Amino acid sequence: MRVATDIGGTFTDLIYLDEATGEIGMTKASTTPHNFAIGVEDTLKKSGLNVADTTFFVHGSTIIINALTERKGVKTGLITTKGFRDVLEITRANRPDIYNMYYTKPEPFVPRYLRLEVRERVNYKGEELVPLNEDDVRRAAEFFKKEGVEAIAVCFLHSYANPAHEARCGQLLRELLPDVPVTLSHEITKEWREYERTSTTVLNAYVQPIAVRYLNTLEQDLSEMGMGPVAHIMQSNGGITTFEMARQAPIRTCESGPVAGVIGAAVIGDLLGEPNIITLDIGGTTVKSSLVENGVPRITTDYRIEYRRDWEGYPIKVPTVDIVEIGAGGGSIAWIDKAGALRVGPVSAGAVPGPACYDAGGEEPTVTDANLVVGRINPDYFLGGEIKVSVEKARQAMQKIADHFGMSIEEAAMGVIRIADANMGNALKLVSVRRGYDPREFTIVAFGGGGSMHAAALGRELRVKRIVVPTAPAVFSAWGMLMTDLRNDYIRTRVVRTDRITPAGLTAIFTEMEEQAIEDLATEKVTRERMVFQRFADMRYLGQEHTVKVPIPAGQLTEKDLPEINERFHQLHEHAYTFRLDSPVELVNFHLTALGRVEKPPITRLNKDEGRTVERAYKGERQVMFDETFVATPTYERDLLLVGAVLSGPLIVEEPAATTVVFPGQRLSVDEYGFLHIEEG
Repeated sequence: MRVATDIGGTFTDLIYLDEATGEIGMTKASTTPHNFAIGVEDTLKKSGLNVADTTFFVHGSTIIINALTERKGVKTGLITTKGFRDVLEITRANRPDIYNMYYTKPEPFVPRYLRLEVRERVNYKGEELVPLNEDDVRRAAEFFKKEGVEAIAVCFLHSYANPAHEARCGQLLRELLPDVPVTLSHEITKEWREYERTSTTVLNAYVQPIAVRYLNTLEQDLSEMGMGPVAHIMQSNGGITTFEMARQAPIRTCESGPVAGVIGAAVIGDLLGEPNIITLDIGGTTVKSSLVENGVPRITTDYRIEYRRDWEGYPIKVPTVDIVEIGAGGGSIAWIDKAGALRVGPVSAGAVPGPACYDAGGEEPTVTDANLVVGRINPDYFLGGEIKVSVEKARQAMQKIADHFGMSIEEAAMGVIRIADANMGNALKLVSVRRGYDPREFTIVAFGGGGSMHAAALGRELRVKRIVVPTAPAVFSAWGMLMTDLRNDYIRTRVVRTDRITPAGLTAIFTEMEEQAIEDLATEKVTRERMVFQRFADMRYLGQEHTVKVPIPAGQLTEKDLPEINERFHQLHEHAYTFRLDSPVELVNFHLTALGRVEKPPITRLNKDEGRTVERAYKGERQVMFDETFVATPTYERDLLLVGAVLSGPLIVEEPAATTVVFPGQRLSVDEYGFLHIEEG
C-alpha cells in the first residue's frame, strides 16, 4: 500500500494506491491546527486502510510555513563574522517598490541583542585571513545559555567557499550547549549571497525544534498505528526525503504541500503531450500557481516568503519550485476597505470556524459563500453530502456587502467572485505574462478544492489553449506526492569565465558533487541503477548581476561542449530578457540535481464498458448565475460521464469534493483517462 497525505488550510487529504489490485482511493478530513498530526491520523482511520500494509508513505505539511508566517518558532540566537551583525537589518538596502509610501521594513527573526559577532575571516576564495577566535565562541555560548536561547544559527562570511571555521564553531557549541540545536549555514546552502544565506540559516534554526517535535510526534503516532519505517516528507524542490533529513534541514520543506501539485501537473502534461503547463491550485486559504516549461517545473533559489509590494519578505536560499501564492482561496473573507471598496482576502476563515455557510460560528462572507449563493455549489452535495452547508447563512453573511453597495445579495456575491477571480488571475499572470511567456501557448491544469470552479473564467481571461481538470482534483497534491522521486540538490558558487575554464575542470566540479550525491542517496537506500543526475549552471554576462539557468551535458565534457553551452546561454538569456550581448560569459553557480527513482502508480485508462453514459450522469438543472443573469444549467455526476463525451456550456460537473463550472460558449470533453478538458467554443 502506497499512501500520501497533504495538510491544507481547511482540509487534510489522503490518497492511497493498493499495489496488489491497482485500486486508488482517497479521503478528506478537517485540518486540526492545534495538532496537525491528528488530521493525518483522522484521514488514515477514515480511509479504513490497514496501516500495517503501508510500504511507502509520503507527507506534505504546512507546519514550517505556518510557524514562520505566524511567528511561532523558538527563541533563536545568531553568531556571525565580526562586522556583520546587522546583515539581517540592512538586508539588500532596497525596496520592492521604490515609490510605495506604505512600505514597511521587515523585522528580523533574531533581535539585535541575540546577534553576536566572533573574530574570524576567510575571503571569497576560501583563504583564511583571520583565524577563528574560540574564546569569542565560548562567550557567545555562555550568553545564549543565560538568555535561554532554544536554537542557534551560525553564518560566517564566505563559509560557502571554506566551511572550516563554521564547522569548528558548531563543534564547540554542540559541546558547550548539547541540548540546543545548531544550524550551520554551509550545511543548508553552499551558494553565495550573504544576506540570503544568513536569512535561510536563521529561519531553519527558528523552526527546527518545532519540526523535530512535530515529526517525532507524527512518526510515533504512525508507529503506534502499525506503520513501519517507511515515512518520507515532501521537499520544496519537488522531491521527497526522509523524516531524519527533514529534522536536520526543515527549511527545505517550507513549501512541502503545494509543490507536489506542480509535479503531478507535469506528469499529466507529459501524459497528454502538453509540455507547457500553468498550474492552478485553489485551496481554502490561497491560490498557488507555477509554470512548467518543456515538461520541467521551474526551480529557483531566490525564493521569498511573505513577499508583496509593501513588504520585501524573507529570502530562503534553498532550491524551491517557483510558486506564486496569493491569499485568495475558498475561505478568503470579503470585506470593505476604508475607501469603501470591496476586497477579498488575504485573511481566511480557515478550517475553524470556516465560511459562514458551514454554520460553525463564522459570520464573515467568503468566496465559498458567494459561489453557494449564485448556485455554483450544490448545498446538498458539499464533500459528497458529508458536510451540510446553509444557503441561508451564506446569504446572511453576504447581506452586509449588498447593503453597503445598495444591490441584491446575488449581485454582491458575483462582485466577490469577480474580485477573487481578478486576484487569482494575477497569480497566473505573475508566472506567465510577467516572465515573458504567452499563456496562449500553455494549458492550465486546475486542481485543489476550488481550482475547477474558477478555471473556466481564468482560462478565458488568459486565452489559454485549454483547461484540464484531472481526476480527484481536490486531493491532487497528495496524488502528486506519489509521483515524486527522492531528490537532493547540490549548489556550489565559483565565479569563472567560460573562456578560462577547461572541459576537464568543469567536469571535475560536477564529478565531485556527484560523488557526494551517490553517498547521500545510498544512505537513503537508493541503489546505483536508480540514481539519475542532472547538471545545470547559473550563467551571466560579465558585469551583470542576474543569471539564467543553463543545462549542462552529462559525462566527460569535451572542447565542443563549451561553445554549445555558451550558445544555449545566449538563447535562454534572450528568451528571458529579449536581448543578447557579445560580452564574455561567466559561470556563477554549479547546480547538480540528484534523483533516486521511486516506483510510481500507473495512470490507467477508463473502461468504456462500465455503464457510463451522459444520460446516467445527468442530475437535472438548477439556476446558476453567469455574469449578470441566472441561467438554467444542467448538472452532471463526473464518475458517470462517458469517455469521449462532448458537452456544450453552460454546465456544471459535480464530484464529492470539487465542482467544475463550464461557461456559456465553452465546450467540455472527457478523455480516455477521465480528465475533463475545457475549451472555448
